[in-house]
Amino acid sequence: MRQHTLAAQITQIGVGLHSGVNTQVRILPAEAGSGRYFVRVDLPDLPIIPAQVAAVNHTVLSTQLGKGEVYVRTVEHLLAALSSMGVDNARIEIDGSEVPLLDGSASVWTDNIAQVGLVSQPVNNQEVPLAITEPIWVYQGDAFVCALPAPETRFSYGIDFDLPAIGNQWHSWLLTAELENASASFATEIAPARTFGLLHQIEHLQKTGLIKGGSLDNALVCGPEGWLNPPLRFANEPVRHKILDLVGDLSLLGTFPRAHFLAYKASHNLHIQLAQKILDFGLRLPLVERF
Repeated sequence: MRQHTLAAQITQIGVGLHSGVNTQVRILPAEAGSGRYFVRVDLPDLPIIPAQVAAVNHTVLSTQLGKGEVYVRTVEHLLAALSSMGVDNARIEIDGSEVPLLDGSASVWTDNIAQVGLVSQPVNNQEVPLAITEPIWVYQGDAFVCALPAPETRFSYGIDFDLPAIGNQWHSWLLTAELENASASFATEIAPARTFGLLHQIEHLQKTGLIKGGSLDNALVCGPEGWLNPPLRFANEPVRHKILDLVGDLSLLGTFPRAHFLAYKASHNLHIQLAQKILDFGLRLPLVERF
């Protein structure tokens, strides 16, 4: 069994979407079996925050990981890139409380990972991905996210907005078993999709202390008359970005279960609820039935 880590470090500096504060991120190779984890290098004792479901402590308009009073916010894009590009183990050093938004997508991260490459790591007891054998659902009103039994790992998402420029959109993406093909597919089909916002919500969000670092340079903004900052990278870029968020949130499981993940009008909160249910599902199965 083998895992992978980065062949060299990656460094990026940028503004956080919600904090509006510039931070530097250094992603370093990590030992086999250590997983993906954050280190707050700006704080005494360099506290470590694991990229795990148990560390999630906030899910309003982003996913936040924390340990005690220490936290790192908006981790989903970076974690989606690392997990989908095959980086099992990574030490993510950050000198602030929020991962930079960069251009609003995960393309900078995937480009960086492709540039430095990966190193294969032998492991003695690598966990085999859990196979979902019965439907697992989480819903709120007409919004839902679920994991369905399937022969391969697939992510499908639907969104529905009153704004004509967005409307009803669906997209589906297959995470292939071959690492090279999965990396290339994610980097071209999902990673370039940027975060998006609705014009009529911006003022309210800013008054509540959110999206201080948002701009037309790092987020798509849609109003009644259409997009304020076209062109889009895909005709259905918004729903592809929702898949990006879902992949990042479910990466907190460590490895992606074999399942069809299907979501409609969901949120980070629902994504994380599903991840927790999947963990509970795995724990209640007899060991011989888990894989």
